Amino acid sequence: MIKKLVLVFILLFTIQIYAQDGTSSPYSFYGIGSLKFKGTVENRSMGGLSIYTDSIHINLLNPASNAGKSLAMYGNEGRPVKFAVAGSHSSIKLKSDSGEDRVSSSTFDYLSLSIPIGRLGVGVGLIPYTSVGYKLETLNSSNQLNERFRGEGGLNRTYLSLGYLINDNFSVGADLSYNFGNIKNSTIVFDYNDDGELVQYQSRENNRSDLSGLSLNLGLTYRAMITDRLELKSGFTYTPETNLRSRNERSFNTIVINSSSGQEFIVNTIEADLESQGLDETNFLLPSKFSIGAGVGQPRIWFIGAEYTFQNTKKFVNELHGSNGTVYSNGSSFALGGFIVPKYNSFSSYFSRMVYRAGLRFEDTGLNINNTNINEFGISFGVGLPIGSARDFFSNANLGFEIGKRGTTKNNLIQENFFNFHLSLSLNDRWFQKRRYD
Repeated sequence: MIKKLVLVFILLFTIQIYAQDGTSSPYSFYGIGSLKFKGTVENRSMGGLSIYTDSIHINLLNPASNAGKSLAMYGNEGRPVKFAVAGSHSSIKLKSDSGEDRVSSSTFDYLSLSIPIGRLGVGVGLIPYTSVGYKLETLNSSNQLNERFRGEGGLNRTYLSLGYLINDNFSVGADLSYNFGNIKNSTIVFDYNDDGELVQYQSRENNRSDLSGLSLNLGLTYRAMITDRLELKSGFTYTPETNLRSRNERSFNTIVINSSSGQEFIVNTIEADLESQGLDETNFLLPSKFSIGAGVGQPRIWFIGAEYTFQNTKKFVNELHGSNGTVYSNGSSFALGGFIVPKYNSFSSYFSRMVYRAGLRFEDTGLNINNTNINEFGISFGVGLPIGSARDFFSNANLGFEIGKRGTTKNNLIQENFFNFHLSLSLNDRWFQKRRYD
């Protein structure tokens, strides 16, 4: 286990070195930022499927996956303790009617631990939930800077998850999450004199929201052999709507902008009285969501499945900033994916023990800008690399890749063509073993 933990520290160190803002997407300007995918690299590599569960991989999307049976290969003793950590890097090509640009970002994705206790399973972990990171500029009719928008921050989740095996087929679970984080943004509306030159002093509006609150996620899994060789796996999750508390601050700066470097220097600051407007403490309503899916496969050999997710995004509320000219409709997504393992117990071929994954997804984000729906499409693939021998407890490193598109260039919008790379370690070890000799 010591060698495995060394790998974890190396991965965490690497993520820390390259970590920047969690996103570079202009669409993180809206709401509370871009939603981060909650699942593991294994899930993501199969188009985002959450319905597949087993005894050696953590499933962050469905808390019922913490439960399970004792394993025959361990003498009917308990399942292994599972530990997972991951990070990712995203490269985005931004395209509009007026030009193109490239941005990139690297981020920590999750840290999770699942401990078996008989039919019960307990999970704890930390997951980024949303991410904000943008710098947007608009031009006036004279092709000069008109407005500049900047934002950073995001929302994180730490969770406690419980799953219970009702019988060999059914398991149920729930996780309770504490959401916390802050979002900061600023806006400059540039002023020019009659000669079209920037005036010496400009004004900048600054906003900061510190968010916190609890949320709940419920899950159910069903599995059964439908023939001697084929197994059915299915899952259902439901997340009720949640109100997050937001403590808000707003200030206005008089600034001077360096004409060569663009650096902004504050001359004076005025604090806004949000309390008199009833905006010092507001609510963010996170909408409810449910997902349902099913798939078939041969245990430890292959699997293919599909999943549908619906989110009641239409009810999203941001009391501090209002709608920002944005309309929210209900969002949905569809995922199709699976995996294949040529020979999981091969002693002679390492490549035969590798897990090969692939999938695709279609998503209506529920965000509507300039009367245009913002949709997303992605194709993903990945591999699971076994760590140790075939007799080991199936620990693995996972590499995932995704290419896709978000948004459109229609109606003065921005299209994002993205490439995402994901890296994780999924480690297993047995902490609780019966002593066979005194």
